[in-house]
Amino acid sequence: MKLGIVGLPNVGKSTLFNALTNAKVEAGNYVSRSANANLGMVNVPDERLDFLTKLNNSEKTVPAFIEFIDIAGLVQGSSKGEGGGNKFLTHIREVDAIIHVVRCFEDDNVIHVNDIIDPVNDVDIVNMELIFADMEIIERRIERVKKILKGDKTVEKELKLLEELLEVLNEGKSVRTVNYTPDEELIINESPLLSKKKIIYAANVGENDIKNISSNEYYNKLNEIAKSENAEIIPICAKIEAEINELDESEKAEFLADLGIIQSGLAKLIKSSYSLLGLISYLTAGPKESRAWTIKKGAKAPEAAGKIHSDLEKGFIRAETVAYKDLFECGTMAAAKDKGLVRLEGKDYVVSDGDVILFRFNV
Repeated sequence: MKLGIVGLPNVGKSTLFNALTNAKVEAGNYVSRSANANLGMVNVPDERLDFLTKLNNSEKTVPAFIEFIDIAGLVQGSSKGEGGGNKFLTHIREVDAIIHVVRCFEDDNVIHVNDIIDPVNDVDIVNMELIFADMEIIERRIERVKKILKGDKTVEKELKLLEELLEVLNEGKSVRTVNYTPDEELIINESPLLSKKKIIYAANVGENDIKNISSNEYYNKLNEIAKSENAEIIPICAKIEAEINELDESEKAEFLADLGIIQSGLAKLIKSSYSLLGLISYLTAGPKESRAWTIKKGAKAPEAAGKIHSDLEKGFIRAETVAYKDLFECGTMAAAKDKGLVRLEGKDYVVSDGDVILFRFNV
């Protein structure tokens, strides 16, 4: 599963990507015309693994991970090919969701591509480029359906929906801002629409704003946009996150404490990204390793077992399961069993986030 990091040039995208991935992507003070995308695998922070590793004296700790792609800064006219726009849009089509980094800080040493800090305008520029690209797709699809309609009246419903969708786009609204029925979703999903992708707004704020984010007028404006789209917004200072990234684990905790922050903005962003993709983690633990396994929310036990090995799914018998919260409160697996908190689940069991599972199988 991939998330694309997008935004205008000089908003802090590459700085954020470097902090996320420990990469060394160039983060310059200029309007980039490069259409290259940088990829990085990012561990999903999971404090539950620390407990399981200690409990089982595990040799290794293996967290879940997701992939982030730093997509070069969009510019106005990207949907028409400006600034390598075709490559930008192709990269966005390849991701499952979007992290939109928006500049919400003032700094005379960092130029703004439009010479003014305006989160509302910045969001509109990026969203409109995605909307323009979607309009072309829908217009072509409408023409195809109209030709089919001459000999097949069953596509009337599809044509009506597409025309309504085009009207939404013409109003400058992203597809994700409108609610559709499950049947309508199936029709719409036949086209790879960019403005339909789920999104998180990452508000890149100044160093002094983290403690009192409500005083940042730029953040407040962006927050209103996020609310209107039912999207999440996460305040983050890319500059601070880059500094934190250079510290060892013990120093990181002390640094965050000095700032009065319990959890870094990056950790929040990664966890929210994981959730945005509809992903959860179940856990396995033993002397060799404690590991988080990524599955889609709603996955049943055999499918979850298949993430470890296909043989476990084929020969699935049952899953010995305990909720992490119960195991943590009991302190040991033996104590959890004594309290009847360890369950035996069958093929129809829907795995919950944080389930600690031992699969029984026979091949």
